Amino acid sequence: MGALAGGTLASGAVVGGLGALAAPAASQQLANAQKRVLVVNMAGGLSQLESWDPKPGTPTGGPFRAIPTSVPGMHICELLPETAKQMHHLSLVRSINTKENDHGKGQYMMQTGRRRTPAGDFPRLGAVAAKALNNPANSLPGHIVISAGGSGSRSNDAAYLGPQFASISMGNGKPPQNTDRPAAVSEASELQRHAFRRRANDRFAQRRRTAMTDAYTANYEQALELMKQRDVFDVSKEPQAELDRYGKHDFGRHCLLARRLLENDITFVQVTHSNYDTHNENFNFHLEQLDEFDSPFATLIADLADRGMLESTLVVVLSEFGRTPNINQNYGRDHWGTAWSICLGGAGIQRGAIIGKTNGNGTKVEDREVDHGHLFHTYLQAVGVDSTDHFDIDGRAMPIADPAYQAIDELLA
Repeated sequence: MGALAGGTLASGAVVGGLGALAAPAASQQLANAQKRVLVVNMAGGLSQLESWDPKPGTPTGGPFRAIPTSVPGMHICELLPETAKQMHHLSLVRSINTKENDHGKGQYMMQTGRRRTPAGDFPRLGAVAAKALNNPANSLPGHIVISAGGSGSRSNDAAYLGPQFASISMGNGKPPQNTDRPAAVSEASELQRHAFRRRANDRFAQRRRTAMTDAYTANYEQALELMKQRDVFDVSKEPQAELDRYGKHDFGRHCLLARRLLENDITFVQVTHSNYDTHNENFNFHLEQLDEFDSPFATLIADLADRGMLESTLVVVLSEFGRTPNINQNYGRDHWGTAWSICLGGAGIQRGAIIGKTNGNGTKVEDREVDHGHLFHTYLQAVGVDSTDHFDIDGRAMPIADPAYQAIDELLA
């Protein structure tokens, strides 16, 4: 694993009218803390033409205008007016060609930086970040995925890195289920029970210790710590004014929860906004869905900047693919992995950059073609991880990222 980038943070830009009032006393501590990653997953396939790479006035462009942003010369779709005000914190990659139009395969590629293969599974970005960046002294889990209906359970997305780095699913802005001690169990009884369990575990480990038993023990202890700090996962602890700023719908609560988790040094947080699979009524759907996305996302970016966190937090807005430039008979756009876009910023990413270009109708990449492998290397290097290095897994060197690719150097600060 490569060494982490060092140094302290510069002051965050004053955006959104919060200024010094939004910078808590803990800002200096956050400035020296570990790097963090926030992914917003626009599940189903966000249309690049209705977001990051509009083509107004063309046969493929659709009905929406392109609007200026806080970066001179950068325009995005008019459906993102609040995000447009924050683009000086962010950058665009407009030249992605993954050659993949399948939901599952596309999501896998964007989350792992590799194509799915029968030969084996690869860990998702969250698991890699949790292993490479997580502070061992942090008792909270390092890999959280937030989506509507999240159950608090562990997922199976860490592959050979092991269950310790698998994601925990969260939803509805509430603590995970079963994280409070039953009223019928006294604190004294609880302490005695865990003391006995630890003695039994220690005795077992003396004779038959394995990686699996270590992982089980670590997860159990982490669950206890999560119970002690369950309020971290509860957005109802935020002032009403904050709840109102982010919005009363799921995505607003989830963005506020993401900020709350990042403030408490959770290494990786993913927020899911779904479902952008607009084979029918693409324009009406994006009008409604991006209206819900725009303000909470822009508020989150402004808050991260104002609180001195953006310099140490990578933000990525991704999807599994884009949408077809051609509009089908149902006024929809279909799957399109050939020429599409993502938005990212923070940490070691250049601010206000545009990487690559598509042609006038958005049907192909004209300049600086990249794919999932290049992006994965870029994410990791932006938070100070040497993506060309490897993890030692039971004596076997496992490349952190696909060695056939490299980072997008001109995107890195």
